[in-house]
Amino acid sequence: MEIKEGFFEIDSTRFVNEGADKFITCHIDSASYNELGDEGYELSVSSGSVHLNAATGKGAFYGKQTLKQLVSSRGIPCVEIKDTPRFGYRGLHVDVSRHFFPKEEIMKLMDEMAFYKLNKFHFHLTDNGGWRIQIDKYPRLTSMGAFRTQCEWVEWWDKKDRTYLPEGTPNAYGGYYTKEDIREIVAYAEKRCIEVIPEIEFPAHSDEVFVGYPELCCMGKPYAGGEFCAGNEQTYTFMEDVLTEVIDLFPSAYIHIGGDEARKVEWKNCPKCRALMTKEGIKDWDELQCYMIERMETFLTSKGKKMIGWDEISKNQLLPASTVVSYRGQEFASYAANKGYKVVFTPGAALYFDWYQATPDTQPRAMTGYSPIKKMYSICPVATTPESAVCNEQMIQGKFLEPNSVDWIRPENAERVIGVQGCAWAEFINDEKHLEYMIFPRLLAIAEMAWTQEEKREWQHFKPRMNAHIPQLRARGINSFTLTDEIELTTRKVEHGGMEVMLDTEKYPVEIRYTLDGKIPEATSLRYDRPFIVNDSVVVKAAIFREGKILGPILERNVGTEKEIRNYFEYVEPEHWKNVKQ
Repeated sequence: MEIKEGFFEIDSTRFVNEGADKFITCHIDSASYNELGDEGYELSVSSGSVHLNAATGKGAFYGKQTLKQLVSSRGIPCVEIKDTPRFGYRGLHVDVSRHFFPKEEIMKLMDEMAFYKLNKFHFHLTDNGGWRIQIDKYPRLTSMGAFRTQCEWVEWWDKKDRTYLPEGTPNAYGGYYTKEDIREIVAYAEKRCIEVIPEIEFPAHSDEVFVGYPELCCMGKPYAGGEFCAGNEQTYTFMEDVLTEVIDLFPSAYIHIGGDEARKVEWKNCPKCRALMTKEGIKDWDELQCYMIERMETFLTSKGKKMIGWDEISKNQLLPASTVVSYRGQEFASYAANKGYKVVFTPGAALYFDWYQATPDTQPRAMTGYSPIKKMYSICPVATTPESAVCNEQMIQGKFLEPNSVDWIRPENAERVIGVQGCAWAEFINDEKHLEYMIFPRLLAIAEMAWTQEEKREWQHFKPRMNAHIPQLRARGINSFTLTDEIELTTRKVEHGGMEVMLDTEKYPVEIRYTLDGKIPEATSLRYDRPFIVNDSVVVKAAIFREGKILGPILERNVGTEKEIRNYFEYVEPEHWKNVKQ
């Protein structure tokens, strides 16, 4: 076990007397499958030994990760653990189209995924930022569609440059993974119990395809739209050819087909699309997209693969094996689950890593919106009550909603939600360090949400563990965000017109000191230990302290009974975003 699974790094064999009575054993017994499942394990640590039991190699692998997390400078604590995951799908998505990340960075992320027991890597390989995978039958996908004029996607896209360059052009930005690169990444992932799920965008987000193969779009020329021509049979030949090569590289059960955000503008003016609609009895443009998705689903099924795609594919009558990645909020997740489809929950306004994680003027430029780690952690992945659905959607939309105004997942459909996923989109991310900064430590919230049962998740318990892991991440070479020094103030109306005030911070261990008399908080000011009530309009000033020294900015908030309830998802849209259109 020591050599095969890597509990210890052994350079050579040597005989020792000291510590010879201490040992690690690992027992894989398929008879315990009914109790532990495919990924569960039992871990027993005593003063003299470590025993790990699992039904499968995966379970043993995850037990090993727990053991690694328990190790500290004081040794390993004595524990008895029986552990199984909540979800079978625990994912991280990375957009390598808008910014190309080398395979070494992808593997580095996979090391962290494995450590935190994440098991699905959603590889966003194609989009309008560039085509990132070698396809032998269509070499112009990479020779003409993998490089562009600017590194910063948002500048390239918003300023209407949007020009691709031939491979080898001096100062061109871009890149792609060769088939050998892909095989290396997949093999690396497999050793870490990670399934790599490739995404080939269809029918939209495909501008980069048409620079090399313009006959596949309605206008027959590049830079004239981002959707494949639905009425051109060559479209389906192309996709089947591409997917055949992709399937050969990825042993994953799933192939992601995209399916999102088709504008459908070019289809409306295309004779071929209109002719197809007449021939097939297709009533409208949404049905036309459904036709395209169904053809891909049929093809993937014939190859023994399951189709997975973004929210919009739920408009189809999907096969039972297909899965919806729900990114548009609770309503769409509830719709898909209640319709009988499998759902991976990844609401963009809550679980996307490209949103701000602290006040914008303290952070690198990011996507509009605010998604601090507490907001991520607070999302309920399976909202089976009207109250939990409204709570989720309030955080997602950033505003207060009326009770019973959001559809919820019926309890009998709860198991349709097969997992959760955090998504790293790269519109504003230009290098590997920035990518890590946006993902970590927020990925830890995703990991705990994905593994831990809902009743055992609690923010105040998670917070000290999260703070303890950040130095470890940085010691492993991860450029993790070190959390904000800001204070969160939330309020709740109480009886007789009063207002309950709650203060919180991401940092731990710290003290929150506050005043209600307008004075600047000091180390001797009131210490926040529990929520307090105010009955009149009052200015709350608060700051966090460590060892008597103030950390970060002072919060100042006018709290009064005439005010609306305020919550941490309040956010003012940054000025720089207002003129940027995707």
